[in-house]
Amino acid sequence: MPDSNPSAVIQYLNKGDFQCLFDVLHERGYRVVGPRIDQQAIVYDEIRRVEDLPRGWTDEQVPGEYRLRRRADDAWFGFAVGPHSWKRFLFPPEAVVARAQAIAGNWEFSDVPDSAAPFAFLGVRACELAALAVQDRVFLEGAYVDPIYRARRQAALIVAVNCTTAASTCFCTSMNTGPECQAGFDLALTELHDGFEIVVGSEIGRAIAARLPLCEATSANLQQASRNRRNARDQITKRLDTDGIRELLLANLDHPRWSDVAERCLSCTNCTMVCPTCFCASVDEVSDLDTSQVDRTRRWDSCFNFEFSHLVDGPIRNTIRARYRQWLTHKLASWIDQFGTSGCVGCGRCITWCPVGIDLTEEVAAIRARPS
Repeated sequence: MPDSNPSAVIQYLNKGDFQCLFDVLHERGYRVVGPRIDQQAIVYDEIRRVEDLPRGWTDEQVPGEYRLRRRADDAWFGFAVGPHSWKRFLFPPEAVVARAQAIAGNWEFSDVPDSAAPFAFLGVRACELAALAVQDRVFLEGAYVDPIYRARRQAALIVAVNCTTAASTCFCTSMNTGPECQAGFDLALTELHDGFEIVVGSEIGRAIAARLPLCEATSANLQQASRNRRNARDQITKRLDTDGIRELLLANLDHPRWSDVAERCLSCTNCTMVCPTCFCASVDEVSDLDTSQVDRTRRWDSCFNFEFSHLVDGPIRNTIRARYRQWLTHKLASWIDQFGTSGCVGCGRCITWCPVGIDLTEEVAAIRARPS
């Protein structure tokens, strides 16, 4: 896990030498995960070479729509965030958390060790660094620590990339989470035309940088990097007014807007599946065919699922209105009570990947405009 205070040392890596970073990471035993194109989207998956990156591609995002298109240049990281987040590697969609086996007429219970190789995340954006910090609060800093998350997070290496372009659904500036990477990384890159400005953020990042053919960044490199980062900030037009947002939402639980959005919401769970901070899960007992082994399996779940709030007499949130209200008020209000921070980092995924284009910034604005 990276340190919290990055070094001020700024160096430069030529794009022709970028494969060296992959080679060094693989030599150190990391499984490198980064952006690549799959099923007409830029997703996070294992990559081994520079050629795996979505070079020359960008994404167009509006509420309910996502499209890839060719860029006019050959930028390697000239896109915003896609449907995946790093959550799926640290808090996997499905995991066996315990096992019971029938042996000699008795049941023996055991933990199931996590065997995942250490990850090196390449291409982590500023909003995603903030999301990782939120997940750290949830899984590592409370009374109950998640052992799978802890092991994977402590072993993970973070190579961040500053945004140089933004989607119309991005609002990280409203959440103070981006678009520039400030802390929480081992290495941070800003893409230039022929190379990358590199900032070291930890001792392990420094050790990896020492293996790369780096040179000192020139004043021209620094100026171009600053312009590229500013370009992303200037492209962000979506806003979420967070002033007093906790009190606003909790004071308007009977606002008519909840019914309005319920008429549009499909309760499909897309927003929670793509969210980099949502952590709801359910647990099932799964036996083999001869019932000699039973695995306790944890799977991602969603507060939008009808059965998620099921108690003795049935679900307590049996309407879409109640489920959407639960999601939004938890994300932006009661999350603050639980963890001391908002559950939203402004990545805009929930807006892009909502099939009907529901925009949480518009829902909050509507309540703020006419509070009940």
